[in-house]
Amino acid sequence: MSLFENKTLVELHDGLRAKEFTSEELVKDTFKTINAIDGKVEAFLTLNEEEALQQAKAADEKGYSEIVSLQGLPIGIKDNIVTKDLTTTAASRMLEGFNPIYDATVMEKLKAEGAVNIGKLNMDEFAMGGSTETSYYKKTKNPWDLTKVPGGSSGGSAAAVASGELLASLGSDTGGSIRQPASFTGVVGMKPTYGRVSRYGLIAFASSLDQIGPFTRNVKDNALVLEAISGYDTHDSTSVNKPVPAYHQGLTGDIKGMKIGLPKEYFGEGVDEEVQKAVLKAAEQYRQMGAIVEEVSLPHSKFGIPAYYIIASSEASSNLQRFDGIRYGHRTENAETLEELFVNSRSEGFGMEVKRRIMLGTFSLSSGYYDAYFKKAGQVRTLIKQDFAKVFADYDLILAPVTTSTAFGLGEKNDDPISMYMSDLLTVPVNLAGLPGISVPAGFSSEGLPIGIQLIGNYFQEQTIYQAAYAFEQANNYHLQRPTL
Repeated sequence: MSLFENKTLVELHDGLRAKEFTSEELVKDTFKTINAIDGKVEAFLTLNEEEALQQAKAADEKGYSEIVSLQGLPIGIKDNIVTKDLTTTAASRMLEGFNPIYDATVMEKLKAEGAVNIGKLNMDEFAMGGSTETSYYKKTKNPWDLTKVPGGSSGGSAAAVASGELLASLGSDTGGSIRQPASFTGVVGMKPTYGRVSRYGLIAFASSLDQIGPFTRNVKDNALVLEAISGYDTHDSTSVNKPVPAYHQGLTGDIKGMKIGLPKEYFGEGVDEEVQKAVLKAAEQYRQMGAIVEEVSLPHSKFGIPAYYIIASSEASSNLQRFDGIRYGHRTENAETLEELFVNSRSEGFGMEVKRRIMLGTFSLSSGYYDAYFKKAGQVRTLIKQDFAKVFADYDLILAPVTTSTAFGLGEKNDDPISMYMSDLLTVPVNLAGLPGISVPAGFSSEGLPIGIQLIGNYFQEQTIYQAAYAFEQANNYHLQRPTL
């Protein structure tokens, strides 16, 4: 049996402190589990075995204090977060074999904590996708049903935690890329407030939307990881200089008097009936725990998808200009002129979904179309932010579905990009507004697939979200269910 079978990060810390086992033993056990399981799930792109064991030994030699931290504990990293001297590809051919010369700020913070980097996790190429099927290297499977997708773009990060290969991982969320795979795989996934976690060293997709966040099996562990990676960073001009609360402390489960809004627009046509039932059941549980749950309105949310895909694609077309075949990244061998070098390097290095979004973004920013598309999308974004502000003037949180359905089949939406984009319908408004949101396991479909609920908070109200999420978790045992592999 694995050393971390049915354990939490907090319990593992206590075990290390009590010398029941060492970090070195824990890390060796982690790689043993990965070797046994990952052939089915295919969550990892790169393993960091040699360095991970060195980090574990260093943690053991330092010794463990009473203060709960990530010291000596294994964690996996999404492959768009740069890691010094460890291959980072963003799951693209464009960056095949790329070894960064520096660490992302979140990696520096994890190293300072003494956490152990186990390896890099699969994702949709450059975080563009909702199923982890656009990766150049492999297609990650959903541990609950290997014929289903784990969601995306952070599908590898979610699947590694859901399958029991890890207890924690980092992902990134641009339009739901943490919350949607967390819901699909039955784990806890937090997208923090924009600016709470540094983006320095995160390979950019859409700079005004991207945010790094944690996946874990339970709420308290999630709060512990977010606490470790949060904070102001001078390297990131969008980082916000606010104190970081001790998120994992004070989770009592007491939510008496908390006001929760239930947005009527999130229960409309296109949202699976079983998903709606799970959220409404959660709403009733919150009422029984003493919360006030009332219907609210977010009228402009229905415009979130078109606004998001114009803004995100426009920013992507700008961010991905740097991959030109000259400075770094894939370089074609089939070019006789400078123009051919640019065109062929990008044509060979980028996958179809990345090309589609570059083209959409370039069109939206082009002369004659900028006002009609990009400017208009920015105005819609403001209206969406104003909708949330009106609700948060009277309510502490918003409770909603995470996704329109449970996990869909591998290959099911590959030929229908619009259908794939629409699966982000309930998550993109949070990114457009820059708000924090979490996905928490809330039941299973008739097919046995996980369903999550989404809790959305006001700016920098992660503590409130965690309090409500913890209360729900303590009233249920959904987070304790495990897939059979």
